Amino acid sequence: MIVSIMTKHHSDLSLLFHALADPTRRSILTQLAEKPARVTDLADPTGLRLPTVMRHLSVLEEAGLIATSKDGRVRTCAIVLEAMEPVRTWIDEQRAIWESRLDRLDAFVMDVMKERGK
Repeated sequence: MIVSIMTKHHSDLSLLFHALADPTRRSILTQLAEKPARVTDLADPTGLRLPTVMRHLSVLEEAGLIATSKDGRVRTCAIVLEAMEPVRTWIDEQRAIWESRLDRLDAFVMDVMKERGK
């Protein structure tokens, strides 16, 4: 079952984790979580040149994490919160797997301690 879940979300997760792997992109997402912003406003705090920021935005948009719109010469970006759902689901699945493993380990250790106590 785990293999089917991983296969189902593999391409989406790869794009999402790639987009989230970069601190500049995470910073942009944090900024967009407050409100939509113009590309120039997103570029200012990074200290990066506009073409570099545009490449970061392209990665975020390809992953579906942001949507952009253009009004004249002004391009505005907005976060797409629903796009994080596959990441949240994968992390929740991993947490459940590891909690189950830790529960079994705890039970095993308790059994060993009881046996030694006899």
